[in-house]
Amino acid sequence: MTIRILPAVGDPDAARALAALLDRLPDAEAAPAAADSTALLAALTGAAGPAGAAPPSAGAAPGAPPAAVQALPEVVLVHEGIGPLPALELIREVALRFPAVGVVLITADAGPALFSAAMDAGARGIVGLPLASDELAARVQAAAQWATGVRVHLGGTPEARPAATGTLVTVTGAKGGVGTTVTAVQLALAARAAGRRVALADLDLQSGDIGSYLDVQFRRSVVDLAGIQDISPRVLQDAVHAHHTGLGLLLAPEEGERGEEVDDRAARQIVTALRSHYDVVIADCGSQMQSANAAAVELADLALLVTTPDVVCVRAAKRQVRLWDRLRIRKAEDTTTVVNRLTRHTEIQPALVARATGTQVARTPVPAAFKELQPCVDAGRMQDLDARSTVRQALWALAGELGLAGAPAVRPGRAGHRARPMLTGRRRKALTTGAAPGSGTDQGPAQGPGQGQGPAGPAPGAGPGGPFAAPPGPHGPAPYDGSGRYEEG
Repeated sequence: MTIRILPAVGDPDAARALAALLDRLPDAEAAPAAADSTALLAALTGAAGPAGAAPPSAGAAPGAPPAAVQALPEVVLVHEGIGPLPALELIREVALRFPAVGVVLITADAGPALFSAAMDAGARGIVGLPLASDELAARVQAAAQWATGVRVHLGGTPEARPAATGTLVTVTGAKGGVGTTVTAVQLALAARAAGRRVALADLDLQSGDIGSYLDVQFRRSVVDLAGIQDISPRVLQDAVHAHHTGLGLLLAPEEGERGEEVDDRAARQIVTALRSHYDVVIADCGSQMQSANAAAVELADLALLVTTPDVVCVRAAKRQVRLWDRLRIRKAEDTTTVVNRLTRHTEIQPALVARATGTQVARTPVPAAFKELQPCVDAGRMQDLDARSTVRQALWALAGELGLAGAPAVRPGRAGHRARPMLTGRRRKALTTGAAPGSGTDQGPAQGPGQGQGPAGPAPGAGPGGPFAAPPGPHGPAPYDGSGRYEEG
């Protein structure tokens, strides 16, 4: 049997030395080393597939492991110098998310204390530094045999198959007040309406207010899970509020200072527990980076960054993306920016936001419609937002674009219409060089709701009030061409 090995080594010299030893091992096939914990988890997630360990496909041999498990390497080697996630935390994360993979720790300290800690984290062995070929071969072989046994067991009985891993979506604001919580709530409602099991977690630990937006008073919060080493289904059920909309709500603490009790280790355990019980987990991360929501962004399948189309906010989004990159939390190209409060008079269009931040920009912008939102926000009943609301239609269409609630719909623009200029020279210079913005003439919010139908009516995007329609202006609604830019009518 060929043993597939995936090393995780941050130091290039150590990676080369390890690769040379692995090449000498009989029946071993080593993949290129992952440079950090993010790359390792991404590689394992890609091998396992989006739904985690799926059941065996039709025609598979009886007792064979699930196809997704078969695609995973048998052994993962974690070097003690890996980052940004510490080695023991990374081992625990791999063991929780990929239980059929044997993990071996490579360390200079092979004493009993570290050995015990590594075993508690889920490692199957330790190899001391400097590396010795015989010891490395023995540990790899033992871990591979263990992984093979687990996979045979998982394939033998349907009850033993690991639960599907839910999709984790984080929603972060470029700065305060850009509509982060409204976006998270409406995406969760859209996914729930599509029949998915959805958890909405408030990781804005000091000022999170999802409970106020959904009229919920609940004594439990995310802090109640912070000190628990093994979050069982019963413990999770006690901490999650079952909302009448069908959402599972994990709220932020009433006392903001208690948010410090949720560190990155606790956040990873909490997120992993939620993903094992829900199809979609949406985390509102607020706009202030802490260790807990930074860990969630690092683990996310989809990381959304919400911004408004103004110079100050786009520059804040750019700073946020650079911060994530410096801390090796997430790369700009793996981030999706959502442009909120876009109007037909907005000079900064989504395409410019993409160039300024280096991120992908969602094809579906969200129009400015304060009058539609205000009654629901004041009443604390965001779930009652009218289906004809242009904001709701846009956010539910965004959920479709992201794969959370069906397929995205794109409304083509009308031929022969000239698009508005992207940006004046002074505004472009302010974004790209950091100069003070010019005295632009940004217009106010859109007036009045759209006239399209809700989800039970015509297909999204149909009619003048569909989710891709611009807010009404002085000359009527402006058509949308699907490219992130409104056209002049």
